Amino acid sequence: MKHVFLAILVAATAAQCADLQPLMAQPDVVVQQDDFATAGAVDKTLWGARQGTQWVIADGVLRGKPSTPEFQAKRKDHFGYEPRISAPKTPQQFILKFSVRFEGGGETSIVPFIEFGHHVCRLHLTKDGSEMVADHESVKVAESKDLKLESGKWYHVLAEMKGDEVVVQFADGPTFYAKHESFAKPNESGASGLGIAGPKDGVAEIDNVTIWSIKPEAQATWAAKRDALPKIEPTPIVKAKPAAKGKGKAKK
Repeated sequence: MKHVFLAILVAATAAQCADLQPLMAQPDVVVQQDDFATAGAVDKTLWGARQGTQWVIADGVLRGKPSTPEFQAKRKDHFGYEPRISAPKTPQQFILKFSVRFEGGGETSIVPFIEFGHHVCRLHLTKDGSEMVADHESVKVAESKDLKLESGKWYHVLAEMKGDEVVVQFADGPTFYAKHESFAKPNESGASGLGIAGPKDGVAEIDNVTIWSIKPEAQATWAAKRDALPKIEPTPIVKAKPAAKGKGKAKK
């Protein structure tokens, strides 16, 4: 009975993904496609686990959990408290379709997130809403109070990046649009592509991934579609500086 239920769930997930269609870009060729139907180890040429986190294909999904306590004890940073992974074959300009869900653990000021290019364009989900940040998280470029973090919920996503523009659609949810010069810059971090980070001490699952390269020309109807999308003025993010450690007694 469990296997029957899982089969029905997978079919429903695939159907919701199929309903999403690109708004801006035109697909060229399929670069990568995964439905994770065969359980086992992860193909490291297609999926790069980050920060020592643990990933395996099981129950028809790609499932990740944090790094081991032994790994964390040896680190001074990048501890792997939350499952992190990337798809390095993602082109710099792309169409992506995938499903993701987060379970257990807790949110922080950074995770969970979905990113497109490491530190290039990052969508941070919280229980109160979501925001999209760009250029090493230095500027907020889009936001929505409607997309909220819900443990155990599947999010079905179609993302497009072309030049300096990004569009991210969620099935039965909002569409994010942003334009920023940093999107068009070559990714120098060495960790390009689709990236996922789950909740701290929690689990992340990914399914039904398709990655396309795109044609040089945008869709003929893109200008009209873009005009109808919600937009915000890019806003610099001011990060609080850590308090300086005082020496001796504080002056009154």
